[in-house]
Amino acid sequence: MPDASDITRRAKSNLAFALLILPRQRRDDMVVFYAFCRTMDDLADAPGKSPEWQLEQLNAWENGLVAGFSHPDTLQLQVTSLRDRYSIPNTLLTDIIDGCRMDLQPQRFQTWENLSDYIWKVACTVGLVSIRLFGCTDPGSEAYAIALGRALQLINILRDVREDHDHGERIYLPLADLARFHYSEQDLKNHLHDQRFLALMNFEADRADALLHHAAAILPASDRRALTPARIMAAIYQSLLADMRRDHFRAFDRRYRISRIRKLAILSKHFAANFFAR
Repeated sequence: MPDASDITRRAKSNLAFALLILPRQRRDDMVVFYAFCRTMDDLADAPGKSPEWQLEQLNAWENGLVAGFSHPDTLQLQVTSLRDRYSIPNTLLTDIIDGCRMDLQPQRFQTWENLSDYIWKVACTVGLVSIRLFGCTDPGSEAYAIALGRALQLINILRDVREDHDHGERIYLPLADLARFHYSEQDLKNHLHDQRFLALMNFEADRADALLHHAAAILPASDRRALTPARIMAAIYQSLLADMRRDHFRAFDRRYRISRIRKLAILSKHFAANFFAR
């Protein structure tokens, strides 16, 4: 089993990039946590594996976290050590597993409130663990992490709308919102990019923007520095959302990414702000 640093290095995610600004020990701890999240996600999406095998693997992780691993591998030892050192509630980790378990079957969510329950498990919990590893001390950082988690996950959903449906028949956009714009599941399956689709995507993008602005408005001043990786993530995803808007949400024929150069510019901006704020 690869260790946490190997898993994180291969992933090349936006979060892994944002962690570069952290002090070494906190960065190493976040690498372990990211590797845990990545592994759970990979188990839920494992190509060529049966749903039964995927469920068995996810359940084994949950049982190990709750009752202890009988023969822990390197990552399991790293995760349990991290949990114990930071007093991370086990329910946050098991909720992440449960969110990935939900992805083992085609997904449908009737309303935004229904989708929010899922987002809590796969995104908000990640934020609530992360703020502990960042060293946040203000109780208000929890509300910030939850709002930002909802925003980032919704932007992921907009970016991956084709991929999610094509690889698992998953539709994360609320069905009530599809109905609001008279856009059907069959339209999505057919990759129909028309004015109804644009209206739907702009509606969801407005919701994501509102969540981003809400998160920024409630960011606790005392934890502003500790939350720098989260603020970097917010800036990256805000740029991603702006790119999709300008390009009229061509999510059916391209995958949107922020270039490494633009990420470095965002990272440098936050690094400089922290330096001069000393």
